[in-house]
Amino acid sequence: MNVDPSHLRLAWIGLGALGTPMALNLLQAGYALTVFNRTASRCAPLKEAGAHVAASPAEAARNAEVLLLCVSDDRAAEATLLNFCTNCTDLRAAALHGLSPGSLVIDCSTIAPATSRRLAAALAEKQIHYLDAPVTGGTEGAKAGTLSVLVGGDTEQLERARPLLQVLGSSITHFGPVGAGQEAKAVNQVLVAGSYAAVAEALSLAERLGLNRQQVVEALKGGAAGSWALEHRSERMINDHYPLGFKLALHRKDLGIALEAAAAQQLELPVTEQVAAMEDALLTSGHGDLDVSALVRWFRS
Repeated sequence: MNVDPSHLRLAWIGLGALGTPMALNLLQAGYALTVFNRTASRCAPLKEAGAHVAASPAEAARNAEVLLLCVSDDRAAEATLLNFCTNCTDLRAAALHGLSPGSLVIDCSTIAPATSRRLAAALAEKQIHYLDAPVTGGTEGAKAGTLSVLVGGDTEQLERARPLLQVLGSSITHFGPVGAGQEAKAVNQVLVAGSYAAVAEALSLAERLGLNRQQVVEALKGGAAGSWALEHRSERMINDHYPLGFKLALHRKDLGIALEAAAAQQLELPVTEQVAAMEDALLTSGHGDLDVSALVRWFRS
């Protein structure tokens, strides 16, 4: 499907660590964009790049053919799409009240599969289409436009969305009906938990043994122990400096989704449960706003 960016009206809601570079990539690809964020100051980079800034989700969604969403959690997604209220009196500020029949919502947030299905059902009552399309690849992938996009929803709507998703990611995989993308993202977060924790644990052992940790990383990253986490996050762990890629608090939220999904299938995830407990301890110590790689601090506490 060929799309002339100048002829497609887009809206974007949610300008966090991932949402901002993703939205900027759409602007740079030539798409006209209206944006909204609960913290209005975060709209400034988008405004400077040419986006129109809306005062509410409904205003952002008005006249939009496609609305993309990237917010922090289930509550934020439901509030933004269905019952957003900036001042507890404006009950029609939600995106639902600005969207037109036939429009499409692409939800890049990481939320529970059941929440995605609830949102899709509520929007369908107004003839509005919905795809769950969580992403993985960190802030590096968001900036480079090389994210992996995990999609659940109708095939026809995915094809409609594909030109946009190709701006955001280098890999787009359709897993099935609405909610399937979120299920795949839960699997991803289980892998992230194990790989980050393994790197943190291994570097802690190397440190106690008196080894040069940078040398260890260089020696091992090309072998069987190599991983994205070892390649991209070991330096942060060694330097005890954690520029934000993905908040530890949000990853803990995602592990809750994965553990709930596993429990529903009578499956235990012992490694994930251990990492969740480690993250709980770090959250209690005030590390929730740091990158997930701050897991290494658990070994130093």
